[in-house]
Amino acid sequence: MAAWWEEIVAAVSTSGPGGSSGTVVSICVFTAVLCLCLVAGHLLEENKWVNESITALIIGCIVGAFIFLLSKGRNSHILRFDEQLFFIYVLPPIIFNAGFQVKKKQFFHNFLTIMSFGVVGVFISVAIVSAGCHWLFPKVGFGKLDAVDYLALGTIFSSTDTVCTLQVISQDETPRLYSLVFGEGVVNDATSVVLFNAIKNLDINRLKRGVVLKVIADFLYLFATSTILGATIGLATAYVLKALYFGRHSTDREVALMALMAYLSYMLAELLSLSGILTVFFCGIVMSHYAWHNVTESSRITTRHIFATLSFIAETFIFLYVGMDALDIDKWKTSQASFKTSIGIFGIIISLVLLGRAAFVFPLSILSNFMSGNSEKAPITFKHQVVIWWAGLMRGAVSIALAYNQFTFSGVTLDPVHAAVITTTIVVVFFTTLVFGFLTRPLISAMLPQQRHREGTGGHITSSNSPKDEFILPFLSDENAPGSESGINQAKRSISMLLERPVHMVHIHWRKFDDKFMRPIFGGPLSY
Repeated sequence: MAAWWEEIVAAVSTSGPGGSSGTVVSICVFTAVLCLCLVAGHLLEENKWVNESITALIIGCIVGAFIFLLSKGRNSHILRFDEQLFFIYVLPPIIFNAGFQVKKKQFFHNFLTIMSFGVVGVFISVAIVSAGCHWLFPKVGFGKLDAVDYLALGTIFSSTDTVCTLQVISQDETPRLYSLVFGEGVVNDATSVVLFNAIKNLDINRLKRGVVLKVIADFLYLFATSTILGATIGLATAYVLKALYFGRHSTDREVALMALMAYLSYMLAELLSLSGILTVFFCGIVMSHYAWHNVTESSRITTRHIFATLSFIAETFIFLYVGMDALDIDKWKTSQASFKTSIGIFGIIISLVLLGRAAFVFPLSILSNFMSGNSEKAPITFKHQVVIWWAGLMRGAVSIALAYNQFTFSGVTLDPVHAAVITTTIVVVFFTTLVFGFLTRPLISAMLPQQRHREGTGGHITSSNSPKDEFILPFLSDENAPGSESGINQAKRSISMLLERPVHMVHIHWRKFDDKFMRPIFGGPLSY
């Protein structure tokens, strides 16, 4: 027993455990702590103030403090963070599961609004955070960053973590709100990473007036090519599963093929210098739309649970590590910023996050309501806008990973300025997750009183006509029927519908194309 304890102490007392024995001990301890997080999360499931993210963060902080004392102030980690480890192994299952589990009908029903929040909103937030940091940091005695660093800070603190809010919002009671928060969260992460990569490719010595156009062009190129790659691999997987029918011999091969093809899409995108996040997200959507219908019933159940489980473990891993990393004495020693300066940096970033979020949520919500016109979709009420704004205030795994990628090398930095940025990022993630996370459930309970109704009806009784009928009937009505409109008025009405709800029209034509050409080849039930 004494030898076993001494080995654990020796493993956690060094910043980088050497040898296979030390690595095995570290992994064993970290796995045990992960299990502790799962048990604690289960016991606190009904708690009004705490969720899984907060639980993992607090446990990570407690474990970090224990290791810090055990190592006599030399270390607070069980494992050393590596941003490559995060991007290659931890992030893919999180993003793929988001695409695989997404409610496609609601997602594409609100596609324009989600994309405006997740893409346009990120650009607005990045501009505000970057400009604000460049202007305000020198006023608190902190200004030794270059232009690319400031732009990188904008993307780091524009990446959201909506897990806390999604755990509280009821998908059955407020389906549109849930779809907007969930969809924006995923698109936001993908956009932030793509934009971050585009910014990193900038040559600071050759910045010209057209730099903004170059960043946007690079972003659009990465966005388009990554999406096409993900959809292509998803379709290829669906075709192979349908044509070869793996299930007649082994359901294990079906599940393994889907998992490996999903991971291949991510790694292939990274190999081609594209966005792995965007690729694996759309690969997940396409697989759930086609490939999932080509496997046996047992494989369908297995894939749903195994992808969700891997995503859950990865998210818990990240928050657990962030909790331990908050007590990393090396980074705090390397950072030479005074306490007053550190508080000033923290206050500036939190203020800019609040402002940057509000600068696009409320205006874009108003624009979305205006564009919806008199459609059957319920408007985004002010209370819902507040919930959407609040949902994006938490910062999480992607912010940490981007900060480490920009300002450290394998989790280590000897630059005092970069160390100050890293410690501030950790504090911001810690603060927003704990404080904003604690207040999420009470806020949403106050904003969204429990009431059973279908949000899609907007509180009104709707006719039995489906949205599809509402779009098609105006184009097919009999002009000789009693009470029918004149040809000119009918044309005006049709054009108005096309302008008001173009996504719905595209959706109708896509479903026809999907049923006639795509599903017979790649699989899936027909919609008629």
